[in-house]
Amino acid sequence: MLGHLLAISTLGWVLRVLVAAAVAIFIYAVGASTLRKFRIAPDEQPDPAAVVPVSLRFSCSVCGSEVTMTSAQAGEAPDAPRHCREDMVPVD
Repeated sequence: MLGHLLAISTLGWVLRVLVAAAVAIFIYAVGASTLRKFRIAPDEQPDPAAVVPVSLRFSCSVCGSEVTMTSAQAGEAPDAPRHCREDMVPVD
């Protein structure tokens, strides 16, 4: 009778260890896949030869700060910068 109880408790212990290992592997796999999704490639660096001089002025419609843009990518109209969480407006 004692041998039978010993076998059951040993089997229960082994099952608990196996279940704990399976849960640990599952948690690791889910965490690793979640972290892998955060990996984002950095933006492509602009070609220094394709930067041309410009003279654009922008003003913040909220606080009135002004920015002068002196260079931009060739062939593209530059987007207005953001300030006070709003797009700045071009100044003539």
